[in-house]
Amino acid sequence: QVQLVESGGGLVQAGGSLRLSCAASGRAFSTYAMGWFRQAPGKEREFVAAITWNGGNTLYAESVKARFTISRDNAENTGFLQMNSLEPEDTAVYYCAARTATYSVDASQYNYWGPGTQVTVSS
Repeated sequence: QVQLVESGGGLVQAGGSLRLSCAASGRAFSTYAMGWFRQAPGKEREFVAAITWNGGNTLYAESVKARFTISRDNAENTGFLQMNSLEPEDTAVYYCAARTATYSVDASQYNYWGPGTQVTVSS
């Protein structure tokens, strides 16, 4: 079992930056792949980024590539999502998720989820 809690969300102007954190507790976080997803009001939950258990490989949605960076610190049981050049379209609740197999863009493949953190980007 892994418990996840996101933090770092907030209100930021377009063009600004935020860094989200995902604190993990429980067993062997370092063996789990991690993903970030987001859900805007009235929309489906969508994939943002994912990282393998050792941070060796990453994957991004086209809409965030070159603006967002996913990383993790297994010694601290924490994952991160650095978000730069934020746009109003990035406004959503952001969730981190973990799974025991390799990373995936499919939310249904993740076993563990945090409660989410709100990110609001004003124009």
